[in-house]
Amino acid sequence: CTVIFTRLATRDLHKPISILFCNLAVSDLFTSFSGFWISMLFITNPDITIYGSQDMLAPYALYTTSILSTIYNLVSIGIERYLAVAESMRTRFRVARNHSIAVVFISWVLAFFLGCLPLMGWNCLHAERSTSVLYSPFCVNYLVFIAMPNVAVAFLVPLFTYLRIIIILRKRKLRMQACGQATGTYRSAETQVARTSISIWLLALVSYAPFLAGVIFDATNQRCHTDLYPGAYIFRNCTAMLITITCLGNPVLYTLKLRALGAQLKALRCLSAGRVRACAI
Repeated sequence: CTVIFTRLATRDLHKPISILFCNLAVSDLFTSFSGFWISMLFITNPDITIYGSQDMLAPYALYTTSILSTIYNLVSIGIERYLAVAESMRTRFRVARNHSIAVVFISWVLAFFLGCLPLMGWNCLHAERSTSVLYSPFCVNYLVFIAMPNVAVAFLVPLFTYLRIIIILRKRKLRMQACGQATGTYRSAETQVARTSISIWLLALVSYAPFLAGVIFDATNQRCHTDLYPGAYIFRNCTAMLITITCLGNPVLYTLKLRALGAQLKALRCLSAGRVRACAI
């Protein structure tokens, strides 16, 4: 909420990256709200969060939608940062405000469609054989369909984009050295990008890897609810807490760090373009 109010109060939403930051905060807010909803259901009636019921479909669907939207936002921010630094190198494509709005719209539409599939009928309220043990009444095949590709995207795309940013900065630093120019600013930017990128990737790894492990366990498990109580459900609650930690860590990593970093990289890009032309002449 602080991120959203700050962005709105400073009228900073005309920047493409600010739109993505604000949307990420909205996704984290929905994740926290849906997690709180599930927690209240557990307090009032613990059995329905273990054995599943019709009442769990809506909060689980909202929770899934929020997590998917967060993943798509993280991927979008990584791609936008890469395009801002690389400037698409040869195509000269620049991310505009309309592009960010379109990405936000598509992300929410896709997240709502995939997250609300159980509400549209893909659930196991009347099919106990394929029901999920950890997330009843979701079906195991639905969880596999949702978790596998999206978690892979959350790991691989940010890893690729931020590694490419570091490689680009290093190449430009070597280019400046060849021209006899000082590279202290590039070295500082490269170090800051590396630290932030590692933090972002580790946060995603710590947050979503246990959830993916739970889905794999769910798919290969043949035991019933009572055989797994309480250990498996303690693990499920821990994975939910780790996802909540992501909601707390995102504002720190993105809003407080990358905002200043993005301005610095933009200045470096303009500076390097002039120096490279001078060196070529």
